[in-house]
Amino acid sequence: MNTESEIQAEIESLKERFTETKALYREVCALLFFRHGITPTASKLYQYVRKGSMSAPAEALARFWEELRNKARVQIDHPDLPEALKLAAADAVQTIWGQATELARTELAALRVEAQAQTAKALADLEAEQDRAKAAEGLVQEMRGRLAELEAQLQSSNAAHESERRAHAATTARTEALQHQVGELQAQQERIRADFSAELDKGRTAIEAANERAAGAERRALREIEQERTERAAAEKQLDGVRGRLMETERQSQSKALEFATATTRMGAELEAARALIQSLTASLDAQTQQLQDARQQSSQFKAEADTLRSLVDQFKPATPSKAARAKRGNS
Repeated sequence: MNTESEIQAEIESLKERFTETKALYREVCALLFFRHGITPTASKLYQYVRKGSMSAPAEALARFWEELRNKARVQIDHPDLPEALKLAAADAVQTIWGQATELARTELAALRVEAQAQTAKALADLEAEQDRAKAAEGLVQEMRGRLAELEAQLQSSNAAHESERRAHAATTARTEALQHQVGELQAQQERIRADFSAELDKGRTAIEAANERAAGAERRALREIEQERTERAAAEKQLDGVRGRLMETERQSQSKALEFATATTRMGAELEAARALIQSLTASLDAQTQQLQDARQQSSQFKAEADTLRSLVDQFKPATPSKAARAKRGNS
């Protein structure tokens, strides 16, 4: 705790003890001056107390200094001492009082510093103890966590052991069931062997019958093959005749195709000649058309020139006499 906080705490305690404003300011002046060695001022008093008007701390401060001077003044009343000696003795006693007060303040400051150092050391020791307590608490928490983990592992191990025991019991039961099934399968295998022997005998009988049927079928197949061979020979003869006729037909077709190709070539040549003639006629027609257009343009031009000349002739032609004048000339 610093000095300001300590002063404020002591002033709060004085507020509870002294309800009167003037008395409270007087006690605060004494607290600041004698205990903390601070020269009180009106603004500082009001800053600490904050009670009453601004004139209250000023009045309390003036009264405090007056009382302090009265207490510090030493009066020596002796009937036989001169007045100058009384004043000198009073000044000496006052000086001694001031020195004693200053010494007391110095010792008080030293004690305060020592107390603050001890307080700081105690606080440091307390913080160290708190740190050690926190470390111990952390260690305890860690041990508790490890204990909980061990308990969980133990429970897990017990559960695994119980699971293995149940699995072993289930395996034993399955083994017994499998042994029972093996016995049943062996009995079933014996029955299957007996059934297989019976079926094998039946199969042999059926195979012999099938062999007989196969031999009969083979004989029928040989007869059918021989008959088919005869029919194939007759068909081959017919095929040879058809091939001869087909070759003759192919020769005739080739001859006709050759004639058709010749005719096609001739017609192609004639078609090309006709196309060339058409192109020539088209070019000639285009030339004649162009000449006709040129002639029309020239005719239009000549017509325009003739119209122009006709208009010029009409303009420069002399006027024709009227009919009355011609009649008069006839009568004369």
